[in-house]
Amino acid sequence: MNFAPKPPRNKAAHEWLDYLRDSEGLGGILAKTEDLAKLKVCLTAALAELGLENFAPKIEAGWRSSNQNELFLLVSSSSIASRLQQVLPSLINELARKGVMCSSIKVRLKPAPSAWEVKPRKDLLAPERPRGFNAVARASWQNLIDQLAPDSDLRKAVERLLQNKPK
Repeated sequence: MNFAPKPPRNKAAHEWLDYLRDSEGLGGILAKTEDLAKLKVCLTAALAELGLENFAPKIEAGWRSSNQNELFLLVSSSSIASRLQQVLPSLINELARKGVMCSSIKVRLKPAPSAWEVKPRKDLLAPERPRGFNAVARASWQNLIDQLAPDSDLRKAVERLLQNKPK
């Protein structure tokens, strides 16, 4: 049987960063991620200028999808949100000095995690194995002890077994 010859391989393996930088694939995601990282650095520096650097790890920043000049800050507590509301004009000016152009900032609270925990029902789990011997099993082991010689190693092992197992 004659098969058609295989075509020559012109494609070479690419680095994973090439796929990330490609504009069609993940490049847009990488660019947005880099922009958000730069925004976080500028926001941290602006907060430090205002004396609020301790708020920086508690804030998630991003741009509104509808308006590119509107900054969106997601915070974990209402006290941080109210403090940021008080310094918003100064924060916008500091961000402008750092090179981040935004016309407005919206501060929102992050939804709180649920306080309850989902646990599996006990009847769906494997039934719990008995921890000790029932009366019949204990009587059988006791009967075996009576049949063994008093100096037997097996008798000593069975006695230890009965001592260690709860009723």
